[in-house]
Amino acid sequence: CGVDTCFTNPGTSEMHFVAALDQVPGIRCVLALFEGVASGAADGYARMSERPAATLFHCGPGLGNALANLHNARRACVPLVNIVGDQAVRQRPLDPPLTADTEGFARPVSCWVKTCEDTAALGAEAALAVRAALTAPGGVATLILPADTSWNPGGVVAAPLPAPAHPPLDPHSLEQAAAMLRNGKRTLLLLAGRALLERGLRTAAGIAARTGAQIMAETFNTRMQRGQGRPTIPCVPYVVPTAVETLAAFEQIILVGAKDPVGFFAYPDQPGRVAPPAARIHILARPEHDPEAALAALAEDLGAQPQAGEKRETPPLPAKDAPFTPANIGQTLAALLPEGAIIVDESISSRDPLVKALAGAAPHDHLCMMGGAIGEGLPLATGAAVGAPGRKVYGLQADGSALYTVQALWTQAREKLDCVTLVLSNRKYAILQYELKKVGAKAGQTALDMLSLDRPDMDWIRLAEGFGVEAARTDNTARLADLLREAAKRPGPFLIELCL
Repeated sequence: CGVDTCFTNPGTSEMHFVAALDQVPGIRCVLALFEGVASGAADGYARMSERPAATLFHCGPGLGNALANLHNARRACVPLVNIVGDQAVRQRPLDPPLTADTEGFARPVSCWVKTCEDTAALGAEAALAVRAALTAPGGVATLILPADTSWNPGGVVAAPLPAPAHPPLDPHSLEQAAAMLRNGKRTLLLLAGRALLERGLRTAAGIAARTGAQIMAETFNTRMQRGQGRPTIPCVPYVVPTAVETLAAFEQIILVGAKDPVGFFAYPDQPGRVAPPAARIHILARPEHDPEAALAALAEDLGAQPQAGEKRETPPLPAKDAPFTPANIGQTLAALLPEGAIIVDESISSRDPLVKALAGAAPHDHLCMMGGAIGEGLPLATGAAVGAPGRKVYGLQADGSALYTVQALWTQAREKLDCVTLVLSNRKYAILQYELKKVGAKAGQTALDMLSLDRPDMDWIRLAEGFGVEAARTDNTARLADLLREAAKRPGPFLIELCL
């Protein structure tokens, strides 16, 4: 069915699958030391290869360890075939220790769940799982295999099933969108999904030039193509008052694969929706539609031609004595970023100045954590490197969230992946200190201690080297530039701790 990569941390119930890797050629199996690394890596792989990977987990508890990044993958609408071993059918009534409600664990993160107890049906069920994962907009399909399903005789290899086509665009919706763009009102095209790849961006830029509309992207996006020669569009701000202020001028918002914009959290005395209450919200394309085709049809109706981005000078390096801030770190990276690089962004509190600085970099892909469950940055970079060999992956990684899945560094070393991790080390959960103030909670020393990462300070150099990844540390942009040049020339993973 075209699935040739598996990210895994297997156990006893999966040993027949593991043995089959030697018997059936064509599957690359990537070992992770923790299931959350495997699930996050499968997400990154799917984003860059545009094909599903498989995961392989050990019973309900192993699946439980993977759930946070399966949640992120579900929100990213990526195809993923999730295979979970389970107790043998005859063993389950005995209630051994690993017995769990594996289907119950899987359902909230899956678009399709099936336990196969019939060996003869297993091949057909696997083909159905792949088709479900590939059904637009893409999702996690979970196939649960009791151990005896794998060891019993009678298995049959099944033929691949074609993935369903995107549902057709509603002609009335297209007509209404075109009319809105002709009525002279202040209009926003809000993009998500494949509308943020280069062809969609250029089409949207042409529509904006033709009609006077503005273009924005959702706050966080599965994959956005940015950099020189591509239209640069802002994202809806994360901070609710800023988002409300940014969108206040629009009388109409047309959604292209995007959702009605809402705040990431609720706050006292702040709205949940950030669009103006009186604004007309119109859906041109839902996530399951083809947003690139929707934009092309809209452009044809309006007589709009695709437009490339403005030509800009590559940002210069900051002055040698420039302060070591996220903005100057971003400018340094932008000046030295190789063409075709992949940015994996889990920078969190440093995100806005970093992302803004990268707008003028060489053409690159920008990947964000989509479900809000922190700890996906390192696994996402790992999977992106597997899914796009030959392209350098740069991880912008907050130190606190990196610790959730730091084991991903070992997989990067073992697989010799071209991942450069920039750890933004401020030794605190800075985003939570911000959130503490925004929700109006009064904090004493005990609360503040829960948001700090000192006493003791973590040594990222020793952590990385312990997993087999060479590392260095800096607190100035000149040294950072030297380290980035060095990292660009060498294959394999490298970690740079940025002491803020």
